[in-house]
Amino acid sequence: MGMYRLYGHAGWGSALIEAQLVWYQREFELVDTGNLFKDDAALSELRKLNPAGQVPVLVLPDGQVMTESAAITLWLAEAQGSDDLVPSPGAAERAQFLRWLLFIVANIYPAYTYMDAPERFVGVENARAGFADAVCDRAKGLYLALSGETAGPWFLGPRFSAIDIYICAMTHWLPGRPWFEENTPDLVAIADAARDIARFGDVWVRNYPKK
Repeated sequence: MGMYRLYGHAGWGSALIEAQLVWYQREFELVDTGNLFKDDAALSELRKLNPAGQVPVLVLPDGQVMTESAAITLWLAEAQGSDDLVPSPGAAERAQFLRWLLFIVANIYPAYTYMDAPERFVGVENARAGFADAVCDRAKGLYLALSGETAGPWFLGPRFSAIDIYICAMTHWLPGRPWFEENTPDLVAIADAARDIARFGDVWVRNYPKK
């Protein structure tokens, strides 16, 4: 099938696609973009592939460029001919999978663009902290909504899916593990179970080493 090239940075959203490539046992080269919030040259270079200047960016074996983790998630499942991570059309879980995958990427994921680097969006320095806090509060509310929909033991119930990969990665981000443990223990349980899947071992260690 050829080699994929994944642009990303340890601990960032590229981990979502790195885990899926490993799950599907696809060969790929990992290209570290560096910290795009702190390195303007790296950001400018990445924008040649993704005008939004965000990761993940996946270059397919035929040279096509894909961005947007949800699109990549769906494309990989189709390319693999597998319903391991994405319920197939007609599956009972398909509608809820699509609903909540898009909920995550359209609502929760963008919050990190703003709260991780508020200086990019707020010109008044003493207003940045309040802006970031407000965005974080918004993210907390969305995580609570997501938590209320978990079926257990995985998000969709008995079957594992890409949504569980998202949960595993994103519960390492703000508002921080203590908040998730106190407020969304079901998401933490999913994250811990996903982290224990042996196939993902190196991915999680590289992106989210235990302290």
